[in-house]
Amino acid sequence: MNKAMFKVAGVAVVAASLALTGCGSRADNTGGTSGAKVAKIGVMSPTSGDLSALGLGIRNSVDLAVKQANESNAIPGWTLEVMAVDDQATPDVGKNAATKLASDDQVVGVVGPLNSSVGQSVIPVLAAASIVEVSPANTNPSLTQGEDLANPKRPYANYFRTCTTDAVQGPFAAQYLLESGIKTVATIHDKKAYGQGLVENFTSAFEKGGGTVVAAETINPDDKDFSAVISKVKAAKPKAVYYGGEYPQAGPLSKQMKAAGLDVPLMGGDGIFDPKFIELGGSNGDLATSVGAPVDTLASAKAFVDAYNAAGYADPYAAYGAYSYDAANAIIDALKVSLANATDAKSARQATIDAVGAVKFDGATGPVAFDQYGDAVARVLTVYKVTDGAWAAEKTGELK
Repeated sequence: MNKAMFKVAGVAVVAASLALTGCGSRADNTGGTSGAKVAKIGVMSPTSGDLSALGLGIRNSVDLAVKQANESNAIPGWTLEVMAVDDQATPDVGKNAATKLASDDQVVGVVGPLNSSVGQSVIPVLAAASIVEVSPANTNPSLTQGEDLANPKRPYANYFRTCTTDAVQGPFAAQYLLESGIKTVATIHDKKAYGQGLVENFTSAFEKGGGTVVAAETINPDDKDFSAVISKVKAAKPKAVYYGGEYPQAGPLSKQMKAAGLDVPLMGGDGIFDPKFIELGGSNGDLATSVGAPVDTLASAKAFVDAYNAAGYADPYAAYGAYSYDAANAIIDALKVSLANATDAKSARQATIDAVGAVKFDGATGPVAFDQYGDAVARVLTVYKVTDGAWAAEKTGELK
């Protein structure tokens, strides 16, 4: 849980970013041309709580894109500002945050949220206000293709995403395990939209590929003690555990598994791909998939990484920074069209939705464009393994 850009104007932009960012203490009211009309890009992510490491990277990356756009005068006569809201990774809080954004007439687009479960509650609110939304991290397929994935139908025309979906991510993980010789797994998920959807897509592909799911269990999102579930899973003797959820539970789950003698890899999706997973108990041999190729290996991402680091943000860009930067720039590209003859931001909302659908450019994460459902056309993923106490890329590719 986004994407020409690279309007990085060297030292001048970096210096301006440093001055305006204040070392990452806040990411809103981004300065621009004095006296210009104002349009705001909202950013919704968890900037407090267990998932704040990911949420702060999202917020800061949007902030960087907006600062660069203002410095380059990307939209003559207009100043862009960031309006950042904390959704606390909770659907009800997210819905209230979306209502706040929608009620501000200067908000013309939103980047976020991180969680698919939050996305479910947020998308209808922003759709009713004709505000375009581009998520860097929502991977649940139903958000763009509806509940009946066998007969896909786009629920909301205002919603896009720069990441690939669990319909690709789950099967990619299954493909990796099967090719590694692992034919029996247990699955566990946290009952949330992201985790459940990820496990369902993984299970279907794993069984279709000849594997066997020997146990299928669930936990609650706020559980701390996983001994009961571990006992059931251990008795089934899997060669790996596939977990649908996020790192606050996945790290302790991995630690408790090993302590209980279930010494097999825990594998998850992009929700566990963060250093915090290892800090919380993830160990060598554990695995995760994440969207795209490793950012630090992409030539296309070098300008973003360099500018982000130079800007002095207090928090890393984390797993979704580059996708958030691309999401913000997709909106900014659209605003070049929708705001060109607009008298105010609110009147340009529908035109911005239409323009995002036609966006196409080379972003930090690679080519950025959207299909008829609003999904990213890129389908690259990477498997990472915890090696010597840190995540290391194992395999990058596309689903076969």
